[in-house]
Amino acid sequence: MQHTSKLTHVGTSIFAIMSQLAKAHQAIDLSQGFPDFEMDKNLVDLAVQAMQKGYNQYAPMPGVLELRLAISKKYELLYDTSYHPETEITVTAGATQAIFGVISTFIKKDDEVIIFKPAYDSYEPTVELNGGIPVSVELRAPNFKVDWSVVKKKITSRTKMIVINTPQNPIGTVFSERDMLELQKLTNDTDIMVLSDEVYEHIIFDGEKHQSACRFPGLKSRTFITASFGKTFHSTGWKLGYCCAPKALMEEFRKVHQFMVFCVNHPTQLAVAEYMATPKHYLELPTFYQRKRDFFLSLIESSGFTFTPSKGTYFQLLDYSNITDENDEDFAKRLVQEHRLASIPISVFYNEAPPTKVLRFCFAKKEHTLEQAARILNSISS
Repeated sequence: MQHTSKLTHVGTSIFAIMSQLAKAHQAIDLSQGFPDFEMDKNLVDLAVQAMQKGYNQYAPMPGVLELRLAISKKYELLYDTSYHPETEITVTAGATQAIFGVISTFIKKDDEVIIFKPAYDSYEPTVELNGGIPVSVELRAPNFKVDWSVVKKKITSRTKMIVINTPQNPIGTVFSERDMLELQKLTNDTDIMVLSDEVYEHIIFDGEKHQSACRFPGLKSRTFITASFGKTFHSTGWKLGYCCAPKALMEEFRKVHQFMVFCVNHPTQLAVAEYMATPKHYLELPTFYQRKRDFFLSLIESSGFTFTPSKGTYFQLLDYSNITDENDEDFAKRLVQEHRLASIPISVFYNEAPPTKVLRFCFAKKEHTLEQAARILNSISS
């Protein structure tokens, strides 16, 4: 049987490659973004209790109302704004499904979608699958700042959507209030939608405030926010997320959502809803992860790697230009094969590899794991 691929240029992802290498070489895996410590047993117990009470059949299509109410209350608490739990919030099978659903709902053939690179690797293929045209705005080391004059030049009559991610995976930067105001100004009086990927909203450091798109009325009116409980509650395997948007936009999203997954895991929704009734479970996250970031960086201060501390997410970039002239993919593979430490090369997130020599490491790990990784990094001289 012959067929034509819809994603001709997509091969095995770097995450699969590095994970396979890590397993083959019994390496410490700081490549993929998941914790190696257990989630809160109380949250696990709540899910078990929901199962034992019989909540094992289909949940309502938009998500259980208890969870949508909890999400709505969170936005009121943190951002002094609101989303109606019945019409403006939908629970999804992780944030990636929400992102796929938003793009699939609104992007048609030849629609242009602006994406800031380096970017989470699901955005561009999803745009292409729906016939859209990804338009890259490349952010460069060392500060990865957005030049909004460049963004303005990229906007055309075919621009349908701008995708942002703050805090930003893979580079650990955050959008400032000025960035959000610039985005609001650029999209005012246009039909451009914004997809704001905010899965790391609670993992932000050094006293910074998360600048959610919902804080800005002009943005909120045209924006889908996507979020992840997996990142927030150390439960990536649950694949539980959600999205928020104005009613008219959410109505369209749900038309697609019902045929993608219809509904999402029932008992975990009820568990998270009850868990969120105690806000400290997410309010304490910045302190929790900043300790891990600072611990990791303190261990490698005397290494040959250089760095700017991550502003958000649980990823840290390390520059190895003082160590070797190898490109980042080759060095990342050698790091696994010779030193048994797995990371992710940054160049794979760009359309054209930048001249910088940077690897991404996940610090959502036990202290013992980070100590082992640091010993390896400190031992590398060439």
